[in-house]
Amino acid sequence: MPKLPAFHNPFPGWRDQVRHLRTFRTWRWSGYVLWSAAFLWVLIWFLFARGLPSADALLAYQPPLPTNVRGYDGEPIADFARERRVQLSYAEYPQVLVDAFISAEDKTFFSHPGVDVGGLAGAVWDYTTKLGSGRRAKGGSTITQQVAKNLIVGDDYSISRKIREAILAFRIEGALTKQQILEIYLNQIFLGRNAYGVQSASRAYFRKDVGALTLPEAAYLAILPKAPSNYTVERNADRAIERRNYVLQQMQENGFITAEQRQAATAAPLGVLPRYSPRPSVGGYFMEEVRRQLIERYGETADDGPNSVYSGGLWVRTSYDGKVQEAAEDSLRDGLVRFEAAAGWRGRIARIDIDDDWARSLANLNVGAGYSNWFPAVVLSRQGSEAEIGFENGSRGTLPSSGATMPKAGVGGRAFDFLKVGDVIVVRREGNGGWTLRSIPSISGGMVVQNPHTGQILAMQGGFDSRGSSFNRATQAKRQPGSTFKPFVYAAALDNGMTPASIIIDGPFCVYQSARLGQKCFKNFSGANAGQQTMRWGVEQSRNLMTVRTASQIGMDKVVHTAKIMGIGDYPPYLAYALGAGETTVQQIVNGYSIFANQGRAVTPTVVDYVQDRNGKLIWRADKRACEGCNMAQYDGRPMPRPRLRSKQVIDAMTAYQMLYIMQGVVERGTATVLRDLGRPMFGKTGTSSGPTNVWFVGGSADMVGGLYLGYDNPRSMGGYAQGGTIAAPIFRAFAAKAMKDMPVVPFRAPPGIRMIRIDRKTGRRVFGAWPDGSYYSPVIWEAFKPESEPRRTIRRDEIAKRAAPAARATTDSEFLQSQDGIY
Repeated sequence: MPKLPAFHNPFPGWRDQVRHLRTFRTWRWSGYVLWSAAFLWVLIWFLFARGLPSADALLAYQPPLPTNVRGYDGEPIADFARERRVQLSYAEYPQVLVDAFISAEDKTFFSHPGVDVGGLAGAVWDYTTKLGSGRRAKGGSTITQQVAKNLIVGDDYSISRKIREAILAFRIEGALTKQQILEIYLNQIFLGRNAYGVQSASRAYFRKDVGALTLPEAAYLAILPKAPSNYTVERNADRAIERRNYVLQQMQENGFITAEQRQAATAAPLGVLPRYSPRPSVGGYFMEEVRRQLIERYGETADDGPNSVYSGGLWVRTSYDGKVQEAAEDSLRDGLVRFEAAAGWRGRIARIDIDDDWARSLANLNVGAGYSNWFPAVVLSRQGSEAEIGFENGSRGTLPSSGATMPKAGVGGRAFDFLKVGDVIVVRREGNGGWTLRSIPSISGGMVVQNPHTGQILAMQGGFDSRGSSFNRATQAKRQPGSTFKPFVYAAALDNGMTPASIIIDGPFCVYQSARLGQKCFKNFSGANAGQQTMRWGVEQSRNLMTVRTASQIGMDKVVHTAKIMGIGDYPPYLAYALGAGETTVQQIVNGYSIFANQGRAVTPTVVDYVQDRNGKLIWRADKRACEGCNMAQYDGRPMPRPRLRSKQVIDAMTAYQMLYIMQGVVERGTATVLRDLGRPMFGKTGTSSGPTNVWFVGGSADMVGGLYLGYDNPRSMGGYAQGGTIAAPIFRAFAAKAMKDMPVVPFRAPPGIRMIRIDRKTGRRVFGAWPDGSYYSPVIWEAFKPESEPRRTIRRDEIAKRAAPAARATTDSEFLQSQDGIY
């Protein structure tokens, strides 16, 4: 049979073409999917993921921490915080606390990848069903998502926020361990009472650290993250107990506690303590100066840098001495109150409406009452001889008319009769539990106390109370120092050839100023003149004529130069400035007197000793001197290492001591004798500016120098009787009696080269054959001279005895001063 011809396919390779077509379509659709996925990813990244932090940024995250401030002895005294937080490591949190938060917030925390799919789906459904209703849907967020929200995303209510939150949660889970995530969460979460983080909340609610928390206390803290205000014991105690018990039930179901533990914890009370201030407010003006300097150096918020005051977690050692600060506060306040005591009650401080929120309105006024037993109050009602008063915490009391009998200033009558409902006043708590009306003085002042060897400021008081006025009169108030400026005039004279025994005429002195101003004549405070007297006598008795004559003799250019290099001020060379007409601050003039006590070496006033960052690294210190061997690992038995002295010698050391020694005479028999019974060597100078508008005292001991002024913020006369010796010096004496009570008695040390010579105190002539008799009024005294500058003239014994007679007959300081042609 013949073979049939082979079949000829008119479409050769069609099967391959079909397969090729199918492959092409598969790749094309796969490409579509891939391109769509890529486009979707880019879209999601552009809309939601752009700007979210990388894993490296999350690893480097540090929560905002407050700045902790310590005193000179290292004891904590204050903190600067907007978010009160204490950072702990995960290992420092007890397991019961971790279990409580896991049960309350995210029971699958240790197993999910950052997002709980079931919880998220339920949250989306809840959001969809409530869309447009105005009600807020449940969150459905894991702990990781809450960390993402608190750190970066924010709390806006939107789907985009949830997507960003989820994306960041996955990144966090990829970068951090579960323990690291939980550590951030427990340190970051807000739990009410301005407490951020569980450790801070534990102290705020139970006044204990997290390691001491009981099971029911840990469960209570675990209910707070979502809405702390919903579970306050003051308003929602039952709701808080119900929610706490729910957390305890969840802990049992999760196997963290037994049924017996749950039952015992459920029966326990909440145990939440009332609100309290974690640390009492101390050194108001001092701490504000510390805060101001830190903000100037490091900034205020995290945007200003990693070491900012309110988020950098700085550790700051200051020169604050609590004992000295308390003495400064009390003595200055007492002096201000005493000065205006006779004036009577100055009237209400403010007026508020008496409604259901009167306590909050009173607290918002931020009245500074000063003393610990003085309180701002508002008059709620007044009937008969009693007035009901209310306080900032909502409590009430009774002010009897017998507690407000003082006259009203400038009007007269009984203060009680002027009280009206809504008046904000200040009252004092008496020992018997009653209340008496008090008045915050309208006069003010400032005070600074300094270590003269280091420049460290030990205390600073800038007014009656920093809550009532933040203006720091110790550093910001520019005032005329009056006669407290005179030591700088005489220091310039001592540097230019004069001695403490130089004779200066206390008599009329006039200068021609110009054709327009004419002739200017100076006079003493008393208006009297005493003729020829020694420089020492002129300082002790604060004689204006002797001061301007000295300034004119040596040249005012030398006086203002001395004032400038000692940090008092930069003044024009006019004679009026020799009497303290130029303005300065308490801090500046106290620092100038410290230079006298530091043998003429410059000191810089500081309130901060050093600053460490949150990790303990030293980032700034005031004392930059090198100290070889100070940080040796083990003491080698050799002489104790000391930092090298690098302070600048501003004025001659012998000049500084001469001026210091002269100012001891101001305390012994001059215008500041009120200080001489303190039982230690003291120096100082009083001052009264024209008006008088300000009264001053500056001085101290070998190891503590301080100064203060009193005056009205808008300068006006304090009254013709006001003098530095009768008002300011007694305030400093009250301070020194407290602050220096336990200090060792240290004499002033003379520098090498000083020669102590016996002289006649009246004439300044050298004495042979007679000795000081030990009294303050001895006609023969020891005087300090530089080499080859001692007096050449001498005086006979009979002349000394003749002049000693008036002093011997004097029975009071006043009689002695009159016999010496002095004033007081």
